[in-house]
Amino acid sequence: MVARVADVSMRRRSFLQGLGLVAGGLTLGLLDEAEALAAPPAKAGAKAAGAPEGLSPNPFVHVSPAGEVVVVCQRSEMGQGVRSSLHVVIADELGADLARVRVVQAEGDKKYGDQNTDGSRSVRNDWVKLRQMGAMARTQLVAVAATRWRVPATECVARDHAVWHDRSKRTLGFGELAVDAGKLRVPDVKKIQLRPRSELRHVGTELPLRDGPDIVTGRGQFGADVKLPGMLVAVVERPPVVGGKVATFDATKALAVKGVRKVVELPTPQGAPAFQPRGGVAVIADHTWAAMRGRAALSITWDHGPNEIYDSDAYREQILSSVRAPGQVMRKVGDVDKAFAEAARTLEAEYYLPHLAHAAMEPPAALASFKDGACEVWATTQNPQAARTEVARALGIGEDKVKVNVTLVGGGFGRKSKADFVSEAALLSREAQAPVRVQWTREDDIRHDYFHTVSAQSLKVALDKDGKVTAWRHRTAFPPIPSTFDATQKRPSEGELGQGVLDLPLAIPNVQAEAGEAPAHVRIGWLRSVCNIFHGFAIGTFVDEVAHARGQDPRATWLDILGPARNLTPEEAGVKKIPNYGTPIADHPVEVGGLRNVIEKVTELSGWEAKRKAGQALGLSAHRSFLTSVAVVASAKRGKDGKPVIDEVWIVADAGLIVNAERVRSQLEGAVIFGMSVLFHGAITMRKGAVEQTNFRDYPVMRIGEAPRRIHVHVVPSEARPGGVGEPGVPPVAPAIANALFALDGTRHRQLPLSAKRPG
Repeated sequence: MVARVADVSMRRRSFLQGLGLVAGGLTLGLLDEAEALAAPPAKAGAKAAGAPEGLSPNPFVHVSPAGEVVVVCQRSEMGQGVRSSLHVVIADELGADLARVRVVQAEGDKKYGDQNTDGSRSVRNDWVKLRQMGAMARTQLVAVAATRWRVPATECVARDHAVWHDRSKRTLGFGELAVDAGKLRVPDVKKIQLRPRSELRHVGTELPLRDGPDIVTGRGQFGADVKLPGMLVAVVERPPVVGGKVATFDATKALAVKGVRKVVELPTPQGAPAFQPRGGVAVIADHTWAAMRGRAALSITWDHGPNEIYDSDAYREQILSSVRAPGQVMRKVGDVDKAFAEAARTLEAEYYLPHLAHAAMEPPAALASFKDGACEVWATTQNPQAARTEVARALGIGEDKVKVNVTLVGGGFGRKSKADFVSEAALLSREAQAPVRVQWTREDDIRHDYFHTVSAQSLKVALDKDGKVTAWRHRTAFPPIPSTFDATQKRPSEGELGQGVLDLPLAIPNVQAEAGEAPAHVRIGWLRSVCNIFHGFAIGTFVDEVAHARGQDPRATWLDILGPARNLTPEEAGVKKIPNYGTPIADHPVEVGGLRNVIEKVTELSGWEAKRKAGQALGLSAHRSFLTSVAVVASAKRGKDGKPVIDEVWIVADAGLIVNAERVRSQLEGAVIFGMSVLFHGAITMRKGAVEQTNFRDYPVMRIGEAPRRIHVHVVPSEARPGGVGEPGVPPVAPAIANALFALDGTRHRQLPLSAKRPG
C-alpha cells in the first residue's frame, strides 16, 4: 500500500496557556523565572487533583509520608551526568540523605521552565532555582516540626533527612512531617533563606554516575530500546539535497520485501527548514531489517532544487573572498586603517574550517503512538518541549494532546535538540494507525544532519617598531544558525559573534571586527561549543603566529594582548552590549583576570618554560566561552614511525562553582578528544548539493591509538557563580595542538582538518 501524508501548515500558538499547577499552587512556566517563583503563595491546603500524598511545593521535589524524596530532573541525560548532579543541589539544600533520594526524568512540560539541554546551561542557569526548590520544601518541613515542638523555627535545622532541635535533642524524620507540611502555604520564594554554601555537603565533590550501572548492563533505555505492543519500525529515504523533494517514486519492489507493511511519502517542508522533517519516502515494516531492505528497493527520482549548486571547493573560495573584503563593522575601537598605515609591519592570516557533523554514538530515534487524536512519544531528545511543539504542529493538534517521554540520550552535542525525527515518527504512526519507531541509521545521521557551519576568517595585526600590537582586525564569514529559521539571513548574529569575537578582551588601542555574508545551502545547527570552535581556532593560532613574529614566548604574547586583570566593558570592547550567553554581564562579567589565571596555571602545571628550553614542542591556547575560561597546553613528539603524535595535554578550567567534580573532569577529558577529532578528522563536504560522507569510515572520530598518553585536568577552585562545563573545554584544544605541531616541524595549519587530502 502506498500512501501520501497530507501537508500540515505551520502556525503560531500561544505557549503561555495551560501552565500546570502543582500541589501548593506554585506555577513554573516559560514566564520569567523570577516572576514565576515569586508568585503569591497558595491558600493553605491547596492541592492539585491527583497529586501524591505528602509535600510537593513545586514541580521539582516531593517528600512522601514514607520519607522518600523524589527529585525531578528536567534536563536530558546524555552522558554528562545531569541526573547525577542536579538532584544533589536540591537534596543538599533540603538536608536530605542522598541514599533516600530517587531521581525521575521529567517529560516535556512548560511547568519545568527551560528544559533544553544544551548551551552548557544546566547548572549555570538552574543553580539558584534548584536551591530555591529544595529550600521551599525545607522551610515547610521545619515549620511543622517547630509548631509541634512549640519552639521558634529558627532553632530548628534540617539535616540527615530529618528536622532537629538540638537544644532539646528532639528529631522528626521528613516522612513524619510530610503530610502536614503539604497542607501549609507555599512559602514566598523572596523570603526563603538559602543555606550557607558551607552546609551544602555534597556539592563540589566526586559524585557517582547514577545511570552508570544501567548503561553498562544494558538496562538503561535509549531511544531505540523502547517497545510497545504492535509496534512497527520505519526508515526514511530523505532528499539528498536540502530543499529537494520527491519527483516520482515506485514502491513495488519495496512492498514485495517480507515484513514491509506500508510505503509513505512524507510532506515536503515549506519555507525555511526549521525543525521540520526533510520529507522523502518512508518504509514501515515489522522490524528494522525489513524496513532497511525495503528502503534499498525503492526507486525514487528527485527534484534537487536550488541547492544542487552547492560545492565545497567553490564555496570555500566564495567565503574566503567574503573575508578578504570589508564587511559589516560589528566592533570598533580607534582606527585600525590608520594604525595599519602607520605600522612598522603587519601580519595577516586566513583560516578555513569545514562543516562538521554531530556524529553522536546513538543515531536519532523516536517512537510515537497516535491514537484518538492524541500522541505519546518516547524520544532521545535534548529538548522535549520543542519536540512537543513540533509534533503538535506536524499533526495539527494542540500541545495538550502531546506527551513527550525522554529516554537516555546516547550523545547529542546539540543535534537532538532539533525535533525533525520526532515529528517523522508522529506522522507515520498516524498513517499506520499503530505505534511506529523511526530509526535513523549512521548514514542517515551523517547525511541529513543540522551541520555545524563552514567558516572563513581573516585576522590582521599592526606592530610598531618595538613589536607592540597596535591594531587588531578580525573578519569572519559563515552561514549563520538563524538561516535555518529565516532563509534571508546571511550574516552572523550578535550572539554568534559573541562567541569569541565581540567578547574577546584585547588591550590593544585599535580593534575592529567585521562580519561578511555567507548564504546557507544546508540546515545549519549548533554543535558543541558552536562558533567558539572556529573563532577559538583562528584566534588561538593567530596569537601564536604573532608571538613567533615578535620572537616572543606565546604565553607572554597572550598575557600582553589580554592586558591586566579587569572586567571587560562595552566601551572598551567597542560594542553597545557584550553578548554573554543569555546572562546579564553584571551577574557574570568577562573577567580578564580569570583568563589570565588559567593561562598561567596551565603553563605552570605543564612545566612550560623548562620543557620549551629543553626543546620539547609545546603549544598553548586559551578561550572564554559559556562564562568559563579554559587554557590548554599540548605536547607534540615524533612517534616510532617518525609521524607526529600528541603525547600529553594539560587543560585548566575556571568554571566558577561546580557541583560534580567527577563529571566536570570527565567533560574536560572528553573535550580534549572532541577537539582532536575536529582538528585531525572533522570534515563534511558537498558535491552537487549532497553530502559526500556516509559513515565513520569517511567521517572518522578519534581512536584510542591517536589519543594522548595522558590528559591532565585541573579545575580552579571557586565559589563564584557557576559557568558552563560541557562546551568550554573544546575551543582551545585544536589551536593548542596546531601550535604544538608548528613548534615540532615549523608547519602552520590554517585549514582543517589536518587529515584532509584536499580543502573541504
